[in-house]
Amino acid sequence: MPDGLWWLPSLLVVAVAAAGLVGAGVALRRSGARRERAALAEGSVAEVRAKGLIVRADNAVRDAERELAYAEAQFGENEVRSMRAALDSARGWMREAFVLQQRLDDAEADTAAERRTWTARIEGLCTSVIGALDEAEGALASRRRVERGAHAELPALRAQAERLARRRAEAESMLGRLSTRFAPSALATARAAATRVDSVLTEVGVALDDAESRLARADPAADGVGFASDGLERAARDLDEIDAMELSLAAAQAEASDEAAALDRELVAARRERDVHEEPGAAEALGAAIGEGSAALAGRAELVGDPFAARDRLRACRDRLEVARAAARNAQGRLDGARGALGGAIAIAESQLRVARAAIDRGGHAVGADARTRLAEAERQLMIAHQEPDPVAALDAARRATSRANDAEALALYRAR
Repeated sequence: MPDGLWWLPSLLVVAVAAAGLVGAGVALRRSGARRERAALAEGSVAEVRAKGLIVRADNAVRDAERELAYAEAQFGENEVRSMRAALDSARGWMREAFVLQQRLDDAEADTAAERRTWTARIEGLCTSVIGALDEAEGALASRRRVERGAHAELPALRAQAERLARRRAEAESMLGRLSTRFAPSALATARAAATRVDSVLTEVGVALDDAESRLARADPAADGVGFASDGLERAARDLDEIDAMELSLAAAQAEASDEAAALDRELVAARRERDVHEEPGAAEALGAAIGEGSAALAGRAELVGDPFAARDRLRACRDRLEVARAAARNAQGRLDGARGALGGAIAIAESQLRVARAAIDRGGHAVGADARTRLAEAERQLMIAHQEPDPVAALDAARRATSRANDAEALALYRAR
């Protein structure tokens, strides 16, 4: 090998080593990515389980809220403090669980370790909710059973079950009549309540038969009687909800008409504001809200069978239109405020420029390039302020011109010393 190429073997060794390191790094990254994908796949089962627990826990909270209101009316506020505390804790746990579930549902990818941690936390929170509410409701059930005598209550419960069965038949007749005028979606909550009543009455019948047999054998029957009493109370509340459905539908129809009239008034005002608005972005957002509201009014006929959905859609459109109008007014206010302040800001900038020029002139050759550069930039910003059609941008330019002129004066005075 010629003496001038003595370094070539060393260079080849270094190149081979570098290539090996790069290949190892790539392989390591690919291996890590495979392990991460595998871990995410393994965690999906736990995430599905956690979602099921969220549904159970949220239903438990909703049931407990209804139970608390009834128990407070039955026993008084002091007797339900423990259940209220349990419900407050459960609500806090559910808020945290929903936040974590939202993180899991977000589009951004999360690491498998983060997802496992969040999923485990959701499961723990939901389990705590279910356990705390079960314990609180069990205490209420015991409280009710203490106040009731199984022997004395059984005949009254039989009579109550029969009365509720007759009410259930009347409710079915009413729902059938309403179904000729309203869509199934409008009656969904009432139908769900009717299904719950049917289930409860069946379970209560079994419980009362069992309690009667136990009493005949002198066996303990308080649990069965208490279960039947609680079930009949729930069934009565559901039947009250069904009975109120016709009035609720009529109220929703009236509210939908009121919302339509209010939305129409909002649309008229919004169109006037859009036509004179100077800020393109705000005008475009307002136009989009106007289009959505107009479509909602035009499509009322599609939801005539479900006044609840019609009312809610119109209300949501009106809320969004109000937000868009407020944003447009704020944008217009910024323009008007900037336009009002612009003349004064330009006058201040021009005055400060004269002061800065005079300072540089007095300093003569002693004044360096930095002061002269600041003065030139101030003059450029003032020109922008005069020419810019957007008053907000023009105001910003005028204020920058004043600031640069201040800097130029200070530098000129400093260099002239």
